Amino acid sequence: MTRDVGRARGVLRAQTGPCAFQHLRIAPCEALSDVVDHFWFVRWDLDGHLPQTRETLPHPNVHLVIERGLTRIFGVHSTRFTRVLKDRGCALGVKFRAGGFRPFLGRAVSTITDASLPLDDVFGHDADLLEEEVLAADDVHGMMAIAARFLAGRRPAADPRVSVVADMVAGIAADRSLLRVEALADRHGLSKRALQRMFNDYVGVSPKWVINRYRLHEAVERLAGGTDVDWTDLALSLGYFDQAHFIRDFRTLVGRTPGEYVRGAAASA
Repeated sequence: MTRDVGRARGVLRAQTGPCAFQHLRIAPCEALSDVVDHFWFVRWDLDGHLPQTRETLPHPNVHLVIERGLTRIFGVHSTRFTRVLKDRGCALGVKFRAGGFRPFLGRAVSTITDASLPLDDVFGHDADLLEEEVLAADDVHGMMAIAARFLAGRRPAADPRVSVVADMVAGIAADRSLLRVEALADRHGLSKRALQRMFNDYVGVSPKWVINRYRLHEAVERLAGGTDVDWTDLALSLGYFDQAHFIRDFRTLVGRTPGEYVRGAAASA
């Protein structure tokens, strides 16, 4: 696991202030590449400083997070994720591909949306040892190698539908013109209902949710660019019927109106 996977998408502007903060994203080994998108690692040191708030927008992915006393499996988070960092600490995460956790879970991924599970609910009682083994490693790559061996040794038989679903979600993220569930269903030769069932089972959220979230991710990226924005044109280009609905959805997800977000970005630039 040596290949970096580039810039994180969906990170809202982090609260600034003095601290040591490290964030790495590393591609998985080949044995897990069909089910794991990447490993991530964060470390912070805020000793002597005020706590800091970090926010990220949701993705249609399950995460396994290893942190002292807080190790859990987290289903898709439907709203923005907020974490207050204080003191010092670190966490190792596994971001599964969309659909990639379904074979491990053995049931519809929607059953853990906006929820979390202890590792032993999925991997058995010996999973309790993983936290200590990972956090005792000498460095980040050692931590990731231990987590990778754990998953590789417990993965079920390959499920060909995982790649189908993961490719669908990747296509939604990459294709800015994809704005309707019907268009996605037609593209893959499925009925709308069959597509919805597949996403409920493998992703944990609806295809409409995924399309909407990635178009809002795009809006955040465009607004953070600092250029003048025609709000009506932006709303229409993202598939909204009018500016009011776009502003409502943006505020619900980001916690600020688009105008407030732009002003905040400019003030901290």
